[in-house]
This record gives sequence, C-alpha cells and structure tokens, in this order.
Amino acid sequence: MQPARTDLLPPKDDPFTLNELKQYDGSTEGMPIYVSIKGTVFDVSHKSDVYGAGKSYNIFAGKDGSKGLGMSSLKTEHAVPDYSGLDEKDMKTLNDWHAFFIKRYNIVGRVSDLPDAVKDK
Repeated sequence: MQPARTDLLPPKDDPFTLNELKQYDGSTEGMPIYVSIKGTVFDVSHKSDVYGAGKSYNIFAGKDGSKGLGMSSLKTEHAVPDYSGLDEKDMKTLNDWHAFFIKRYNIVGRVSDLPDAVKDK
C-alpha cells in the first residue's frame, strides 16, 4: 500500500457533472485521470500504471464508482455513483477507500449531479 503524501495541494471545489468526468478516463494522452468517490473528485494521474487505459483499476477512471469500491468489485455494472444500497460492511469499505484517497491524491472538485439517493451524504 502506498504511503500518505505530504505534498498534496489544497483541495479544490470545482464542479464536475458525471458526463464531464468521463473525459478524464485515461484514454487521452496528456489528459489527467480523475476518479470520484462519494462525489469527491481525485486526480490519480500519477498512478496511471493502475488507473490508465487498460490497467487494473481503469474501470473507476472518469467516473464515480463508489458502489463498486464499496463492494470491492471490478464489474462494470457496479462502478456507479449510487451506493445507497450498500450494507454496513460495504459502507465501511467505501469510507476506508475515501479516507485512503484523501491522504494520497489531490482533490480537484466535486460531482455536482450525484443521484438523489446519495446526494449530500
């Protein structure tokens, strides 16, 4: 597991729609790679070996895949932002992932159009 970083920039609060987020999926050379968890958008570009096109966690690049992270699932159908149906164990896993990302990746914004079931959670 990678150590926490001490060189993170102050968090930004730039709004991204889920549709806008799609362009940051690692498929375009020179574009940053973003992953959103619980609506927080993280720049994971420095880990393109993991989140880049064709890599193991690319399924989460360019989207909010909170449900899949909570379920520890790499299935496309689970990489969605609506995590409202997660049980207590999976919510803990999701919250652990969110805390992990906060300590390791720059926050570049927030998703402005999360599903109503998870908005403001």
